[in-house]
Amino acid sequence: MKINFVLNGKGRVLNAPSDRRVIDFLREDLGLTGTKESCGAGECGVCTILVDGESRLSCLMFAAQLEGRNVLTIEGLASEETLHPMQEAFVQFGAVQCGFCTPGMILSALDLLKRNPHPTRTEIREGLSGNLCRCTGYQKIVDAVEATACKKEKGPPL
Repeated sequence: MKINFVLNGKGRVLNAPSDRRVIDFLREDLGLTGTKESCGAGECGVCTILVDGESRLSCLMFAAQLEGRNVLTIEGLASEETLHPMQEAFVQFGAVQCGFCTPGMILSALDLLKRNPHPTRTEIREGLSGNLCRCTGYQKIVDAVEATACKKEKGPPL
């Protein structure tokens, strides 16, 4: 099946079986390995991508569902020279340990800030509750998201 969509800011027309999972399409067919797979059942949030600006679990989507959509993976977030402010905050606050959950966590955090630009720490925890991390204990992740939200208040939109 031919799929016409925007991937990380670039228009693409690609062939994929309609029943190909998006996680496999991204990782195996397109070489975008920043999107990770853990549970494969929509329980952990590791495979989160943004589709039309909203977080989606790529292990639960079929490639055919990308038709006409705008998809952002972690590879499309930073420019060639500069990390995205959310990525910078994750580094600055030590919110990255093993890094396995980080791409999905960052994209989910961006969706959260789009929906709620000024979240409380409790709202950040609730907003990221679908993303599991086994290393950080979440405190540093919440710190990074909170700091990014504060920067957003003072500067240009993220």
